[in-house]
Amino acid sequence: MKVYNDIKNLPAFIRPVLTIGTFDGVHQGHQQILQQLLKEAKAIDGTAVVITFFPHPKQVVAGQANAQNQSNQPIKLLTSPQEKYELLHKQGIEHIVVVPFDHAFAQQSASEYIKQFLVGLFRPHTIIIGYDHRFGNNREGDYKLLEAEAIKEGFVVKEIPEHILKNVTISSTKIRTALLTGDIQTAASYLGYPYFFSGRVVKGNQLGRTIGYPTANIQMEDNLKLIPADGVYAVTVAINSSHLLFFQGMMNIGLRPTIDGTTRVIEVNIFNLDADIYGQELTITVSKYLRGEIKFSGLDALKQQLARDKEAALQAHSGVN
Repeated sequence: MKVYNDIKNLPAFIRPVLTIGTFDGVHQGHQQILQQLLKEAKAIDGTAVVITFFPHPKQVVAGQANAQNQSNQPIKLLTSPQEKYELLHKQGIEHIVVVPFDHAFAQQSASEYIKQFLVGLFRPHTIIIGYDHRFGNNREGDYKLLEAEAIKEGFVVKEIPEHILKNVTISSTKIRTALLTGDIQTAASYLGYPYFFSGRVVKGNQLGRTIGYPTANIQMEDNLKLIPADGVYAVTVAINSSHLLFFQGMMNIGLRPTIDGTTRVIEVNIFNLDADIYGQELTITVSKYLRGEIKFSGLDALKQQLARDKEAALQAHSGVN
């Protein structure tokens, strides 16, 4: 896999077949576009190239809105840039071009976008887009404009219709909504894989170990990564320093109201692990939402519930409903 961050020094791709998008999450809708891209490239013995953006265009737009004293909040992402590149590579993509997205780029007219950016930099043989792909200032560009310019500029444009991209349109927005409401199963079905995130283990108040459920407190290193809704989850944990170490566990996200917590924390009880993992980076894969966060009468009641949570997590891992 090659990731190109300098768009002014791109190689001369052989018969490039392009697709363009943010690809946040690389979900099943994206995956169908990518497979069509690879199929088209193979048919002409060309090069499949994915063009994506950093930062996410909605982050730039939201930042501009905030500067104008509007209430938009920065969008949370399903994948970090590196996670996205790795997921694209798993789909068979070898060439990824990362375009710096800023206000100047966003303000290009749709015609300028086609002529100066797509044609000027890539000289495409074919461009593959989904049925709802829009581009240029105010999203004024669409398939019809690309089709008209294709005749003038000498490239082929192909649109993937809605019925091929599933009967229910999959979008990153829908997946974010599912995760933020604890609907882990829907998010996973749209993504095509269980949702995951990474963070580093830091010191906590060590209360968990006093009641028999020691937890790894997770500090996120990417503050734009989306964290699911508050509650208790069954999870799988990978210790990143050794890709061979995977553990089952349960995770709590929230304020820990039983101990009057005021800061949102992520803490994971890792089953069958007795080791010092402070400072280690963990990747947490979210398997199932078990329950919402509850304020208990005291630590004994909390301990009893944690025993039930662990049983529910073990059942979730074993596939028992």
